Amino acid sequence: MKKILSVVSGLALSASFILSACGGTEQSSSNGAGGEGTAKTIKVAHYFAEDHPQNIALKEKFKKIVEEESNGSLKVNIFPNSTLGAEKEFYDGVRNGTIEMGIPGLIMQADIPKMAVPEWPFLFEDFDHVKAVLNGPIGEELTADLEKEHGVIPLAWSANGFRMFSSNKPIESMEDFQGLRIRMPNIPNYIELGKLLGANVTPLPISEVFTALEQQVVDGQDNPIATLRASGWYEVQSDVLESKHMFSPNIYIINSTFWNSLSKEQQEIIKRASKEAAEYEFELLEKSYEEDKKFLEEHGITFTEPTEAFSSEMEKAVQPLYDEIFETYDWAEDLVERIKAEAN
Repeated sequence: MKKILSVVSGLALSASFILSACGGTEQSSSNGAGGEGTAKTIKVAHYFAEDHPQNIALKEKFKKIVEEESNGSLKVNIFPNSTLGAEKEFYDGVRNGTIEMGIPGLIMQADIPKMAVPEWPFLFEDFDHVKAVLNGPIGEELTADLEKEHGVIPLAWSANGFRMFSSNKPIESMEDFQGLRIRMPNIPNYIELGKLLGANVTPLPISEVFTALEQQVVDGQDNPIATLRASGWYEVQSDVLESKHMFSPNIYIINSTFWNSLSKEQQEIIKRASKEAAEYEFELLEKSYEEDKKFLEEHGITFTEPTEAFSSEMEKAVQPLYDEIFETYDWAEDLVERIKAEAN
């Protein structure tokens, strides 16, 4: 009997060790930012390719800072390339809490009109101008209603870049836009801009662009050239017009319910990591332009810099969009003037 009890006792002790070992990966052994207990996992969704500056900044800055400074109480899992759905799907996921964080574009502008402002055409002169506006009081003004309207908290502005048209033929004048089938995001201001330039606009999610270009469903698209390179679209395009017709930002957002479940220290870590990652991404994107251009030229892309007259014609063509905006929103004209003043 003693022998049997001894064996049973030994088996129970062994099982205890096994269960302890299996459960160890779910427990935080730290007494750091989150204290002891189960580590919180932050899923971060976006639509950029893995080697795009946006994803690089997330891996090299955001993930590293959050995991190290929280002493393991926070874990970061990054989902690039629309892994968790196209922009609308993952943005809705952050809103309803199935995804903790995301880096969308300005898809929320349909409900929050001021979030459309950074993508109004020919508004910014260069990256310094963009950063001065978005990282200052105007940037805070633009995001003021995000939590109230959509249940997400803005953390930092980052850059998609200055948008340009790629196509399967040169665009050298306003006449070349006529009848050109251009993919643009399914956002009213984008669609109207394309139409005012004379193009036939086809709205598509970014995940469908390569196939649409390859199968010649569309003749071209508009995006910063970093995206053209990272997404491989240069394989099915021949030309780029350096129109810089719009600056396209991204924004780090986090679900407000998840945010409120964090300690103040964890919140500060995430805020700081977001700002450092976004700043790094701006730097990477700005520095990469000439490198991306050289790469694309080596892979058969011809770049066309618009003449001063052509640029002026494009700006004049889209003025009706501003006229409509100013008529619709009594705050819009003043805001545009304040943004342009930041370039001085």
